[in-house]
Amino acid sequence: MAIYLTRRILQVIPTLFVISLLLFGLLSMKPGDPIDEMRRGNPGFTQADYDRLREFYGLDKPWYVQYWRWLGRVMHGDFGTSRQFGRPAAQYIFKYRFPNTLLLSGLSLLVAFCVAVPTGVISALRQHSSVDYVITVVNFIGVSIPIFWLGIMLIYVFAVHFRGFLPAGGLATPGVTGTWPVFVDRLEHLLLPVIALSSLQLAQWTRFMRSSMLETIQLDFVVTARAKGISERRVIFKHALRNAILPLITLAGLNVPLLFSGAILTETVFNWPGMGRAIFDAILVNDFNVAMVSLMFISLLVLTFNLLADLTYALVDPRIRYG
Repeated sequence: MAIYLTRRILQVIPTLFVISLLLFGLLSMKPGDPIDEMRRGNPGFTQADYDRLREFYGLDKPWYVQYWRWLGRVMHGDFGTSRQFGRPAAQYIFKYRFPNTLLLSGLSLLVAFCVAVPTGVISALRQHSSVDYVITVVNFIGVSIPIFWLGIMLIYVFAVHFRGFLPAGGLATPGVTGTWPVFVDRLEHLLLPVIALSSLQLAQWTRFMRSSMLETIQLDFVVTARAKGISERRVIFKHALRNAILPLITLAGLNVPLLFSGAILTETVFNWPGMGRAIFDAILVNDFNVAMVSLMFISLLVLTFNLLADLTYALVDPRIRYG
């Protein structure tokens, strides 16, 4: 296990290098640069000012030269400054934006997992029943509906049609004070974004859980457990569920980073001040330092949770061993 873990960790370094190179190259292909945004907002901005600032920030060099300079700064812990907000890009993301995204994505993950597991088990145990058909139809709808469209519909129904039954967006209501009122207010602002963000994972995980459970309850060890006279409840929850949940563990581990990247649309629709919204705004105004910090962090999350999913597999299933 130690050798396998060391080998996988060492693979992260070249993988992140290639990802950073591709991301920087793609961002550099976007028309315009941060200096263009400065010129748009300042009528007195001259061409000489433009050329001087491009040379000062190194934007007059080819993109690959800019990349090596950026990589050199990153190796010393300097991820650059957000030209939009005038503060270090890493500080802006991890201090002001990431906690909000962590709250939204964490709750969405918890809701999706806690609902998908029992729903998938019920659908499998009642195969071809009316309950199974209803769950299957709802899952297909959940997979098919785009997150941004669902978010807009939720806002229309609960914030517009019912005239402010739930907030249309934002993080909190200005002027609310007190521990309990603040908690309730934050929960109200979270409800619609969590429903939108968790919808796709919930539908996918329910389908996977159903398929895995159907396959597991037909295996020999489950049949043998029933033949020994073990209660059906114990057969399902102690023997079958433990093995059926393995594919879902892998899928959930790989989908955690996707929640952060999927939050870009959700946070934009609901005006949620998180990392996803920061990426969207940074790309619009060519604030490449903020975009690179955020996107590289999401890439690191993908690699990390991929490894954690493999390790969790070995903990849950004693038959799996890594050399």
